[in-house]
Amino acid sequence: MSSPVAAAQRSPERHGSLTTLPDPRLPSWGPARRARVAAIVFWGNLICQMGIILSGGAVRLTASGLGCSSWPHCEPGQFTPELTLEAGIHPFVEFGNRSLTSVLSVFAVALLLVSWRWLSHKGPGFRRLAMVPLIGTALQAGIGAFVVWMDLHPGIVSPHFLISPVLVGLSMVLLVRLYDGDGPMRRAVPTSAVTTFVPLAVLGFAVLVLGTIVTGTGPHSGDAGEVTRIGIDPVLISRIHAVSVYVFCAVLAVLLVILHRARARREAIVAAWWLVVLTLAQGVIGYVQYFTGLPELIVFFHLIGAAVFAGAIAWVGARLVTWREPAVEDSSQSIAHSSTEAG
Repeated sequence: MSSPVAAAQRSPERHGSLTTLPDPRLPSWGPARRARVAAIVFWGNLICQMGIILSGGAVRLTASGLGCSSWPHCEPGQFTPELTLEAGIHPFVEFGNRSLTSVLSVFAVALLLVSWRWLSHKGPGFRRLAMVPLIGTALQAGIGAFVVWMDLHPGIVSPHFLISPVLVGLSMVLLVRLYDGDGPMRRAVPTSAVTTFVPLAVLGFAVLVLGTIVTGTGPHSGDAGEVTRIGIDPVLISRIHAVSVYVFCAVLAVLLVILHRARARREAIVAAWWLVVLTLAQGVIGYVQYFTGLPELIVFFHLIGAAVFAGAIAWVGARLVTWREPAVEDSSQSIAHSSTEAG
């Protein structure tokens, strides 16, 4: 599989945004190096946004949520954790999650700088969107402090989680936008496909919200002691969560039918099919964890699926539109259709 940088060099009409407009403040940085740096920054931001979901899940599943009793210090007057027989690994798991936030902040700042200094020609909308990862990361850090101060109350923990899938989705859009064109956004598929995607995205977020409520009723509170749980029947909310997934799958099937009947752009169809695969895999993992008593490892895999699920929904949405000039897009579609017919 070719790298994004190599693809950018081979296809300047599609990836020209990475190879033009040199920055006079960095005269020695040629187009190839700028393309490489941009790819690292945008991919790194997306991976870290997903990673913070997993590190937060590790905190919950190892009952390390109160491994550090203070914030931002691990303990009052002590920034880093210390290994003790009483606390075990819990302070290190919690502090590791906080440390990943620092790494994520570096990528978010770098993404903002690259977007404003090298990619300003992509328009004000792109630059504004590039601000969101940094703002969201700062917001997450603030809510994380409240989570500790409120002793892991699920009413705070759930919003703390739900911000992350939103940031994953926006980071995916930024990544797709990086390799797309530089023109104004326009629809690349039939209107019916875009119209269908709107409820699909809403349902996808509802699936994630219901998933956090299910978690809030379950045994993995994030601490070994007594922690407030959501007072809802876990079986009932689990069934509602499952029904929301069924409805999501039905709408996704409608979207696929629309895309195939319209012979829509290949990028949109591929993204939609990947979302199908990921949704089915996530559903299987969900049923396995439910009927096996929520073992930590299976729950962790379900968290991985949630992170990828959020990114995949955004990937589909970003592929239903394009920022390429019409002539370039039409040329790409003609080549794709010719290749299909020849095969």
